[in-house]
Amino acid sequence: MKPIRLPEPPGSPQSMGGVPDIFEGGVYGVIRRAVVIGNGFPASENQSIGLVRALGLSERQTLYRVTRPTGGINELLHWLPVSFHKKLYYIICQIYGLSRILIAGRGKKITHSPTANGGGIGLSSVLEADVKNIVRMAKETFEKDGPLLVVASGRDTISIASSIKRLASENVFVVQIQHPRYHLDRFDMVVTPQHDYYPLTPSAQEQVPRFLRKWITPRQVPDGHVILTVGALHQIDFAALRNAAKAWQDEFASLPKPLLVVNIGGPTRYCRYSTDLAKQLIASLHNVLTSCGSVRISFTRRTPGKVSKIIQKELGTNPKVYIWDGEEPNPHMGHLAWADAFIITADSVSMLSEACSTGKPVYVIGAERCTWKFVEFHKKLRERGMVRPFTGLEDISESWSYPPLNDTADAANQVHKALAQRGWKLRL
Repeated sequence: MKPIRLPEPPGSPQSMGGVPDIFEGGVYGVIRRAVVIGNGFPASENQSIGLVRALGLSERQTLYRVTRPTGGINELLHWLPVSFHKKLYYIICQIYGLSRILIAGRGKKITHSPTANGGGIGLSSVLEADVKNIVRMAKETFEKDGPLLVVASGRDTISIASSIKRLASENVFVVQIQHPRYHLDRFDMVVTPQHDYYPLTPSAQEQVPRFLRKWITPRQVPDGHVILTVGALHQIDFAALRNAAKAWQDEFASLPKPLLVVNIGGPTRYCRYSTDLAKQLIASLHNVLTSCGSVRISFTRRTPGKVSKIIQKELGTNPKVYIWDGEEPNPHMGHLAWADAFIITADSVSMLSEACSTGKPVYVIGAERCTWKFVEFHKKLRERGMVRPFTGLEDISESWSYPPLNDTADAANQVHKALAQRGWKLRL
């Protein structure tokens, strides 16, 4: 019987063929799976899923979701930390259990936290985010499956992700997307847009009363484990666009060129508008229709009904214009792949980030209506030559280009480097 030979240690003459896994930490240092902690908002969850995709773990991810009770009095409790919200809601239900009308208010139905809640992103079921269960899974499977990558995004996920890091620090690598405001050391990595630090700039400080500054500004400047991006992370890359081009070829290939795609979001706290912007958009679109072969318009779930109605009324009968009716399948990926140029309302960081990742002309409408950190975001895009204001004087047939926005891939590269510093790696 031949003796069993152990692999030679790194650096020995016999190990010239490569370093065996046993000396690289073996399975204990190789990440093969990911957990995504979501909050139920597609724009937020898309960032986490996009980073996991860029890291090559899309086929080995599990999505958990932090949910809140909704309806009635819960609408007033929405801004509380999610754990405190749930506890307070439970107490209220115990006190007023026999007076549902008092809690529901004006007949609004109270909805309890669901356990199967994945419909919003096309999943049949998403697990409820439970710290104890995720920590137990990370520890019990560590020897067999190696460390666990945890990626979370959004305010409601902060306490969950930080607790997982605290309770299983030797078994997980935790990435928090979007600025958690303070205690950045609760995470292995924080990925956040540069404009989240706008409140620390002198111009922003002048806009905030001194006694409020500590509540609305980041309490720590970015350090080595904070990765700054220009926009939002997402799932759009060359492979995704190539697949979308094939999938939507029958519908888009024969359309007259150039194809102009118009994405309309909805007003936000820092980008306020109503039908006034819709009327401005309609007038400007009429001016550029002669230089367009086709125009496709899409609304989001945030688009006010009065905005979509006026656009449908004024443009819906134009033979060059097609307005998506909101029915599935969603043509968004086809638009990104086949469009020659985009017009996007200024309120959506996500839609602008995705469009700028294509390297195609992007025109923005409504940026002058934005305030606070959105001003900084639009400034960064203009400085990089990625966007131009939409005035109605453009010739859509004249193309221009720029280095595509590559935030998601850049963040993924930083994750690889951070894992290497810890002695871990991704096995793809």
